[in-house]
Parts: sequence; structure tokens; C-alpha cells
Amino acid sequence: MSSLALSYGGLLYLDRTLPLYLDQVRPAGIDLTYVPFDSPGDLFRRQCQYAQFEVSELSASSYLAMLSRGDDRFVALPLPVSRNFRHSQVYVHTDAGIARPEDLRGRRVGILEYQMTAALWIRGFLADDHGVTPDQVDWHTGGLVEPAWAERLELDLPEGVRLTPIPAGATLEAMLEAGELDALVTVQPPQRFGQVPQLRRLFEDATAVERDYHRRTGIFPIMHLVVVRRDVYERHRWVALALYEAFARAKAQGMGRLRAITGLAVGLPFLAAALAEVDEAFAGDAFPYGVEPNRLTLQKLSDYAFEQGIAARRVPVEEMFAPETYQEPIAL
Repeated sequence: MSSLALSYGGLLYLDRTLPLYLDQVRPAGIDLTYVPFDSPGDLFRRQCQYAQFEVSELSASSYLAMLSRGDDRFVALPLPVSRNFRHSQVYVHTDAGIARPEDLRGRRVGILEYQMTAALWIRGFLADDHGVTPDQVDWHTGGLVEPAWAERLELDLPEGVRLTPIPAGATLEAMLEAGELDALVTVQPPQRFGQVPQLRRLFEDATAVERDYHRRTGIFPIMHLVVVRRDVYERHRWVALALYEAFARAKAQGMGRLRAITGLAVGLPFLAAALAEVDEAFAGDAFPYGVEPNRLTLQKLSDYAFEQGIAARRVPVEEMFAPETYQEPIAL
């Protein structure tokens, strides 16, 4: 019996998905072609608009936006392959007089895409921890370093939320540097950050702030999930568990290599100390797969998506994933 040929579009994570890319781990019954992407935005736009890949990594906020509006082209698996704290990714212009998060009220804040999951979490902690709600900020959207830009999905924002496109030919980073924006929400440092004195982080000791956020909330923000195109899933329901199991084995293999510190897998001299800190803070696994280990974070993700107008309704955790994956089938 021949294997089912499926394509997978996703970023390449050295300690989580590299064994799948190298064909060292194979999903049972599946011939998986791994297509690596450097830009998540490009991948997500292709999937949201054209469903190009049978299996892919996908923005968690975009998935909830689609699912909440009856667009069920994808079925998610509880594989949060991408997670990140985002306090370090709010940048301000030093002349704007922004000394603390509360000073963002009424300010011009650039954002690549309102619906991107990083921005969802940033707006969430600004509201929860600092009382700055999305309707109190003047949001400006456009290209980060190149003018070309487009939202991957249409938005229906809550009343009072202002989202203004920046001028044609302008870029968010250039506008921030020129003082035409007061702040920028992004997923990477501005290209000239550290080179020009007028750019700084909102939270100057962001790592300490992020550690405190995790201690207080128990949340390590989920950014991306793995999804299967529904037409494939409905014809071959077994693929949900086959893929889940393969991703779990790939992560176990990758983390095993990372922890073999007699020969450092990455060029981090203090890797052992960093792993020990992660083990203490995250009970041995910062990237657990499955529904239950991630329920708290998934619920907060759903709440934020609805409150910010990205999702049309609160999507229950019980509705997010392929039913086969709620039984916690793999423990590696």
C-alpha cells in the first residue's frame, strides 16, 4: 500500500521540526514533503487565501478568526510549534515621551498586521497589566521595511478601534525612526535598532518583565499551530494522529540532541545553565504538545481574539482541534 503524499509548509525549528525536514522522522502512512519558509507572513497569506499546502504551520489568531466565522477549511492539531514572549518587541521613539506602557494611550503605534498573533498577545498584556485597551491607541498599519503590504484576512474591528494605513511608499520602520510614529509593535528588532539612539525598547529589561509575566500568569504565548486542510482530513481521518505522533517524535529527537551538551548542538556556551533555568520555569518542557498542557494559554488566546475583534465569537478549546487529538495519545 502506497503512502499518502502530503506537503507541509512551515518554518524550520532546529529542536522541534528539523528531523521531519531531514526525513529522519516519518509520519506513519504519509510521504511528507517539508517546504521550509523564512517568512511566516508569506506562508500564512498563501494558506489563508489559497490553502496551498495540505498541512501547514498557521497563525493561531488567523485560525481562530477563520473558525469563528464559519471558514472551516482547516482542522488544527494541538502542536504549538511556535511560542514566544513579546514584551521585548515593542519599540518607541525616544522623543515621544513614552516612559511606561500607560503612555501609549493616544499615541501613533505602527503594526504590520493587526491580526498577527504577536500583536494579539501584546495588546492583551497591555490591557490586562497596564489598562491600555486597543481603542485607546491610534494604530497605523503597513509594510515593515518595504511598502508592499496586505492583510491576510478581512477584519471587522470593534467600534472605536482606529486602524489607518500608512502613506503609499512609506514603511513602518522609517516612520518610527523619523518620529512620524511614536511606537512600533513588531516581531523583530528594527533594522537600525542599536545603531540610532532614538530607538529603544518600551521595556528596557524585557527579559525580566517576561519572566515575571510567566510567573504571574503561567502563560507562554502560543503563536502558531499546525493545521490540516479539511478536505484531506475528512478523507483520511487517521492523518491527525499520524502527524501528531510524528511531530512529537521529531521534538523528542531534537530536544535530545539539544540536551547532549557534551557536544553543543548550538553555539551557546552557557546552554546547560539555560536549559536548567527552562526546566525549572517550565517543568521540564517549554513546548508541550497536546490540549491539556496548553489549555490555560489556549483559553486566553481565544478570549483575546474575541475581545479584540479578530474572532467573531469565543471559540471553546473543545472546538479548536481534531477530535482524535483530545485523548492525549502521545507522551514522549
